[in-house]
Amino acid sequence: MTPVAFTDSHAHLDDERFDADRTQVIERARAAGVERILSIAGGTRREELQRTLTLAEQHDFVWAAVGLHPHEARHASEELLATLDSLAQHPRVLAWGEIGLDYHYEHSPRATQQEVFRQQLQRARARKLPVIIHCREAWQDCLALLRQQWAASGLGGILHCFSDTVETARQAIEWGFLISFAGNVTFARAESLRQAAQAIPVERLLIETDCPYLAPQPHRGKRNEPAYVVDVATELARLHHLEREELGEKTSENFLRLFPQTAPQTTGGRPSHH
Repeated sequence: MTPVAFTDSHAHLDDERFDADRTQVIERARAAGVERILSIAGGTRREELQRTLTLAEQHDFVWAAVGLHPHEARHASEELLATLDSLAQHPRVLAWGEIGLDYHYEHSPRATQQEVFRQQLQRARARKLPVIIHCREAWQDCLALLRQQWAASGLGGILHCFSDTVETARQAIEWGFLISFAGNVTFARAESLRQAAQAIPVERLLIETDCPYLAPQPHRGKRNEPAYVVDVATELARLHHLEREELGEKTSENFLRLFPQTAPQTTGGRPSHH
């Protein structure tokens, strides 16, 4: 049997669209060869954010990240940031995120987004957690803040659902970031995104679903789920002239380098390196 090889580096398993069949969704992911899922907590209240942590406690291959999405920046308060800080100490939390800037929808004013982004970068740095970045149509401001607040930290992180140029990706790579591609890399009109994906070294790539959003081409318009990360792997493998399983292995290795605590535990203690 082929060893399972794929890591969904960004999912929203707590989303209400999974409420009816979450167990089956997780089972389908495992059957498709997904060995690891990083689920991003959503919401602005402790009980909402806690849902993802509970899932990560229940499944040893599900991990969590906590942060305040730029859409919700207007809800930021000292109390909410303190809640995030406390949840970030949970052993199943790998990263602070998703955080960043979104000027496409502007659900929160730009100045508010920038200030809340800055505050969360500072807290993530204090907790020594990598960050997961959401950026849409705000790359100049996003890179400026990362340069000021994050580049020197050495903690790196993930540019999730990447949507900009090779130059942007290369700058982030210099600061220790991995570049993650989602289902939109399979869309017919995404030629410039595919060119960026092709130009980024395989050693810096991740794959994700961002489910329930952005289902890849074979499932376009339907609810996305972690099993479909294999379709993203198929496309990136084609662009890099690799077998799909090889691309899956390499992106999983990249994830493990950033988050070594997600390595499968061998029975009888850690393997010896003597």
